[in-house]
Amino acid sequence: MDLILWRHAEAEPGEPDLGRRLTAKGIKQAERMAIWLDNHLPDTCKILVSPADRAQQTALALKRKFRTVPELAPGASVSEVLATAGWPDAREPVLIVGHQPTLGEVAAFLLSEQDAAWSVRKGAVWWLSNRVRENSTAVVVRVVIGPDFV
Repeated sequence: MDLILWRHAEAEPGEPDLGRRLTAKGIKQAERMAIWLDNHLPDTCKILVSPADRAQQTALALKRKFRTVPELAPGASVSEVLATAGWPDAREPVLIVGHQPTLGEVAAFLLSEQDAAWSVRKGAVWWLSNRVRENSTAVVVRVVIGPDFV
């Protein structure tokens, strides 16, 4: 299974948290990453998005159908994200558009099997794969890229 973690792009500060929108810079970040993702994601990729406005705006830049999932709101746990994605058994790739610190915690847990607070930059993508070979499994990093590099 491929699990793609996309942190929302740069957002305005303020309250209420769920209503925070992307800045002009954030819109550009989302558009750049969306072009890259659109060229690399398979057509069968399931896209699941936090209900927060900034995550919705980030996902809209991809111009693909997506589903809003309340369990991906700010403050989601690693187990909620993995269960929502169907990790590690989903048949199709899953793209999660979400938040820090959750996405960094998901990456840390999958790659190190420990709870840790790793940083995922605004607008960045971490693409992980669950590889099964000869009765053993491993999580493989396929890509880590930010909007400044696309």
